[in-house]
Amino acid sequence: MNDLAPGLSGRVPCTVVTGFLGSGKTTLIRHLLENAGGRRLAVLVNEFGDVGIDGEVLKGCGIASCPEENIVELANGCICCTVADDFVPALDRILARGDVDHILIETSGLALPKPLVQAFQWPGVKSRVTVDSVVAVVDGPALAEGRVAQDLEALAAQRAADASLDHDDPVEEVFGDQVACADLVVLSKADLLDGVARQAAEARVARHLGRAVKIVAGERGRVDPAVLLGQGLAVEEAIDERRTAHDDAGEHDHDDFDSFVVELPAVAGPDELAARVARAAEAGDVLRVKGFAAVTGKPMRLVVQAVGPRVSHHYDRRWGAGEAPGTRLVVIGLKGLDRAAVERVLAG
Repeated sequence: MNDLAPGLSGRVPCTVVTGFLGSGKTTLIRHLLENAGGRRLAVLVNEFGDVGIDGEVLKGCGIASCPEENIVELANGCICCTVADDFVPALDRILARGDVDHILIETSGLALPKPLVQAFQWPGVKSRVTVDSVVAVVDGPALAEGRVAQDLEALAAQRAADASLDHDDPVEEVFGDQVACADLVVLSKADLLDGVARQAAEARVARHLGRAVKIVAGERGRVDPAVLLGQGLAVEEAIDERRTAHDDAGEHDHDDFDSFVVELPAVAGPDELAARVARAAEAGDVLRVKGFAAVTGKPMRLVVQAVGPRVSHHYDRRWGAGEAPGTRLVVIGLKGLDRAAVERVLAG
């Protein structure tokens, strides 16, 4: 059996991949699946919104090491808030297959990793799985510009004017909790950073690290699986020692965020849609836009992902025989964003 196979008294190792919206978690996981080295993987994806975009992107990969049935999606809310109701049953489904060497758990951008890892202390869970490590994926270019996510212009201005706002801002606290719980930090989109920018980004991350944690560069999700997996840390045994901003807060909610789905007809072309998405992000407090689009005259499904004004798109597969081609975009933003205005811009 390889070095990533179940160990620690037969328990299946799990890697928790956390990170803010648009940081690059799904891209990183896809790279791991494509470079599994013969290991049998499963993925548990926690969505925020009504359309399972990240799970669909992974299912569309057609990777033998992680067949479609090994990808389980949780779309009913933040995984750290619904551990008992959603996470444990999903874990049961994966383990029932009996042929999984390693489980990758992609949290939503709003999730706090600590409550999730603490669930691995439960007797019914601890005997079957262990947390191999917590990996935090952070947006390098955004951090270099003084933000935790690319489009938080107002937040960046507030922090520049009054440093005391740092600890009061819920978005900053979520980011801080994710980094504080990490065993490894992946600085994504490192190919977009020069030396000075990378130092600035790493310094921003270091503010939230309470212990020695390595920061590694990632370009388009490419990080050696040997670095990410097989750490064997049994994080659930030490997670209570990792201090976060929410340790004394009890149950938390995510009332600072809104999400909704925008349905549109087929678009004329990818660039036209990308321009609309970029304008929508600039028009309000939009954190993320992601979804699928039908392009007139094209048999392929277009995947669209945006973090602030940075928009990427690619065709992933043909529309299925039972699918009705259309455009569905999930918009995630700060509470109170002008939904009608965003919908008008996206509609063109």
